[in-house]
Amino acid sequence: MIRILVTDGMDKNAAKSLKDKGFEVVEKFYEVEELKEKVKEFDALVVRSATKVRKEIIDAALETKKLKLIVRAGVGVDNIDVNYAMEHGIQVMNTPNASSASVAELAIGHMFALARHIHISNVTMRQGEWNKKQYKGIELNGKTLGLIGFGRIAKEVEKKASVLGMKIVYSDRNGSVKGYDDCTFMTLEELLTESDFISIHTPFNKETGAIIKEEQFNKMKDGAYLIHTARGGVVCEKDLIKALDSGKVAAAAIDVFEEEPTKNEALYSHPNISLTPHIGASTKEAQARIGVEVFDVIVKFFA
Repeated sequence: MIRILVTDGMDKNAAKSLKDKGFEVVEKFYEVEELKEKVKEFDALVVRSATKVRKEIIDAALETKKLKLIVRAGVGVDNIDVNYAMEHGIQVMNTPNASSASVAELAIGHMFALARHIHISNVTMRQGEWNKKQYKGIELNGKTLGLIGFGRIAKEVEKKASVLGMKIVYSDRNGSVKGYDDCTFMTLEELLTESDFISIHTPFNKETGAIIKEEQFNKMKDGAYLIHTARGGVVCEKDLIKALDSGKVAAAAIDVFEEEPTKNEALYSHPNISLTPHIGASTKEAQARIGVEVFDVIVKFFA
């Protein structure tokens, strides 16, 4: 029997479907030292963001050579040492399609929160304050939205933002994308100087580090808004705080962090930041779709 360890939770219907197919599914989170022992007993490992599958976990699995597949139930795989696993015969796969709509909706939600001060007025009103005059907002209609990266999620954001009357520009390492003639392709530098709102949709690369840091902030329009629902580390948090304090960036929305859970008090206590705890894919619909994708990946792999 093929044994599957699910450390960060799975849609119950997907888990049942795997069991109905004859797989043994164990759903339990383990800290690193215990995971190093448990991983030796399983053929597949399914993780989300909480479990980090680093070299020490992979080395432990190689002692029995039982582990054949690691599945990231989500898009980014930066919490897995992918190259090391693949070099040692362990396949790494993800579920890139399931959460696009959910992450895009969160990005749009954060844009509204910043534009109309929803994030901070919700806090101050609970403190008994009535700051009506302080919270004069702006409309999204007519504003330029710059999308850094133009993959699945960014295209969902584009679809929704266009309906709101926003002008869409984008940059992408692969160049312009066919079929999006209503959008304007730009270099990153051009996008930074032209955009009222900037939404980031790129993976994190440990070798290159943050792609939005002091140099990029300095090129932005004065009073620009930043939306970050991609991966922690893509934005330099220290430089973001400086840009917010100087007024270069009017406000920012952050769903992903350099360290999770974040311990950056300067970030999470800043009045001009709208915060969510990495919930981009945390909808019932997205988790059901992710479960279906995980099911398909596992069944096809072990067929």
